[in-house]
Amino acid sequence: MDELTTLARPYAVAVYKRAKETGTAEKWSEALAFVWMLMEDEQLAKASANPKANREQFSEAFLGLCKDHLDSEAQNFVRLLIQNRRLGLVRYIAELFNQYKADDEGYIEVDVSTAFPLKDTEQDRLSKVLEGVLAKKARLRVDVDPSLIGGVYIKAGDRVIDASIRGQVERLAKRLWN
Repeated sequence: MDELTTLARPYAVAVYKRAKETGTAEKWSEALAFVWMLMEDEQLAKASANPKANREQFSEAFLGLCKDHLDSEAQNFVRLLIQNRRLGLVRYIAELFNQYKADDEGYIEVDVSTAFPLKDTEQDRLSKVLEGVLAKKARLRVDVDPSLIGGVYIKAGDRVIDASIRGQVERLAKRLWN
């Protein structure tokens, strides 16, 4: 995965620089997310990686799917990715782009998994605590994962806080086996 991130980095940097120049970071974020969503389709991913596929025909077909969702600049970027056989990197490009955007705007995306849904007041309190710990504004993306049994699992950038019951049981089991 590190190799793919390394390959994606120059594209993400270039797109973010362009987005900053034109003040269209949010628009680019949405465009990259849309292309990433399309590439989640197994058939499209295989077609984009097929070395025998005609790049021009694939480019026109792919952009036909995107026509209402991408402006001309984003379409040109997708053409470039297709020509360089890098469309499969769009996930990593989007992730890096969003990371640059968050760093520049002074916030951090935080993935929070809980065993049960959080109330708004609990989310607000968690957000404030995380802002103190991370020294940045925290944007929470909360999902419910019943396999946690209880507690919370938090991922912010490369930091992970596993305060779930499942995590505690796994750590206890490791200690008992060692």
